[in-house]
Amino acid sequence: MSDTATSRLRILWILPPIIVGILIFSWLQGSKQGPQESTLGEPVRSVRTMTLTTSDFIPVARGYGVVQPAQVWKSIAQVSGRVVDIHPRLDNGEIIQQGEMLLTIDPVDYELNLAQAESQLSELDVEQSNSTALLEIEQNNLVLAERESKRLQKLVAQGSVSKSDADTAERNMLNSRTQVQNLKNALALLPSKKKLQQAKIRQARRDLENTVILAPFNMRIHDVNAEEFQFVSSGQHLFSGDAIDRVEIVAQVAMSSMKNLFSGQSIITRDISEFSKNLSSLTGFEPQVELDIGNAEMARWEAEFVRFADSVDSETRTLGVVIAVDKPLQKVIPGIRPPLSKGMFVEVAIAGREHKDRIVIPRSAVRNEQVYVVDNDNRLQIRNVIREYDQQDKTIIKQGLRAGDQLVLSDIIPAVTGMLLQPVEIAAAGE
Repeated sequence: MSDTATSRLRILWILPPIIVGILIFSWLQGSKQGPQESTLGEPVRSVRTMTLTTSDFIPVARGYGVVQPAQVWKSIAQVSGRVVDIHPRLDNGEIIQQGEMLLTIDPVDYELNLAQAESQLSELDVEQSNSTALLEIEQNNLVLAERESKRLQKLVAQGSVSKSDADTAERNMLNSRTQVQNLKNALALLPSKKKLQQAKIRQARRDLENTVILAPFNMRIHDVNAEEFQFVSSGQHLFSGDAIDRVEIVAQVAMSSMKNLFSGQSIITRDISEFSKNLSSLTGFEPQVELDIGNAEMARWEAEFVRFADSVDSETRTLGVVIAVDKPLQKVIPGIRPPLSKGMFVEVAIAGREHKDRIVIPRSAVRNEQVYVVDNDNRLQIRNVIREYDQQDKTIIKQGLRAGDQLVLSDIIPAVTGMLLQPVEIAAAGE
């Protein structure tokens, strides 16, 4: 076969695939759909919302403080002497009941002082009795001396007796008058002397009583500085005791939080003594002491509002509020509520009077004193609001919102008034 014939044969083999490709391309072009016309709609933003309702709200102020005993007693020796008896449990940390004898100082010297003072008072009683009797005798002598002097004066005038006899009689009368006056003066001083001696007796009795030291209340002992047979001097510190029946916490509370507790209250009184006396009932505070005991558990004690501290902390600008808990040892629950002991750092939550029909919203929903609300057409409204106060993660609205409003909780960036929203309800206000 010639070269020309071979070339023609090759061309015939190439043409069929090309024709098939052209046919496939033509079929594809015929079955392709043209571009469809689309219609652009208004964008919709999905947001979380809550429907507002009015609810009762209790304002709470929180602060922190250290537990301390309501009473601290320091035993100071009021007399000197040797310690002759001591309580067997007078040691640091021991609990002593009210009225128990804690320590006795040798009373012998003070018993002697009391006996001497009482004896001297008895002597004054005898002296008063004797002086009264002597005064009566001397007054009788004075009457006789005056009578004798007058008689001799008459006889001297008649020349029956000498002038010297009359002078002697007059001298005896004057001496008797002096004795009477001295006895009267002595009797006049005796009441003062007896009062002085009675005071000495009271002092001697008090010194004798002070040789025995009794527990004035139920207490926990600390700072013991006395031992049996030790000589103690008057004014020496012996030991101290903390009351266990009542503890106090001076909680430092922010002024802004305290202001919230008085919101809506009107406490007006012109009687400052009555105000101080009824401060707890006037404020209506209901405090609670809380202690973190670990594992996300809290121990709680119901407490009593006592008073405000005398000053505001100049560094933290907080006000001291004194809270008390009665019978803390009787409120111990093993594993749940430990003893409320001195030195514990605790949190104090002070609840005020309940505020009725308030609009309460999440604090995060307020942005630059504005909130987002969904209107009846599911469009965005931006409203200005006035806060009454904030408390932790909540805000109480004074003006700008009402029950039934649908509040937007989501952040909208950018927020444009009138934009279309798709609300997704998550909760009602107050739940």
